[in-house]
Amino acid sequence: MNHKTLFITGLVGLLLVFIAGTLFYTAQKEKQAVQAAEANRASLVRMHSPKLGKASAPVVIVEFFDPACETCRRFYPLVKQMMAQHPGKIRLVLRYTPFHGGSDQIVAMLEASRKQHKFWPALTALLTSQADWVQHHTANPSLAWKHLEGLGLDLDQLRVDMAAPEISQVIAQDIEDAQTLNVTKTPEFFVNGKPLPSFGYEQLKTLVDEALKATQY
Repeated sequence: MNHKTLFITGLVGLLLVFIAGTLFYTAQKEKQAVQAAEANRASLVRMHSPKLGKASAPVVIVEFFDPACETCRRFYPLVKQMMAQHPGKIRLVLRYTPFHGGSDQIVAMLEASRKQHKFWPALTALLTSQADWVQHHTANPSLAWKHLEGLGLDLDQLRVDMAAPEISQVIAQDIEDAQTLNVTKTPEFFVNGKPLPSFGYEQLKTLVDEALKATQY
């Protein structure tokens, strides 16, 4: 075998190794992408997440929110209005991301109110009165209590339930999922698993309209 043949043989061998390596790398990347997508789907909705709307709704909006976030307060009635315009077609799932100081205690209030089947009235009352109990972008839970009066809540029991370990676990899980999904601000929306291309109500509405159209609504 002459030097030219040896050279060509070696070159072909290197080429085959390169192709095999490329195929392996591509397969690994595809596998990682599939695993990441699966992890993201699992991170979007948990059994404990508050949900509003029919379970059979073809469009699911997942919102990572902070009850002390002013923008979250402004978006809440807009999302509710969107749901009212498409009855039975949109489901809202809330996830907690208490980024503001003291907001974790407000979340605990909401979770404790859920034990008394008053989550949504409590959320509406707290968001409506947000300007009263948020000071300098920090939640002051002591100022929020009065806004839960008149909802039929047992406030003494609410205080006890706020300290339940499962509530801390819910908050921890939501924060962990937010990190997995690279949620760094609130509100952050996902529509049928898709994040907004950029933040804004029109962007959210467009994504919802596209999802509704895709389901032949």
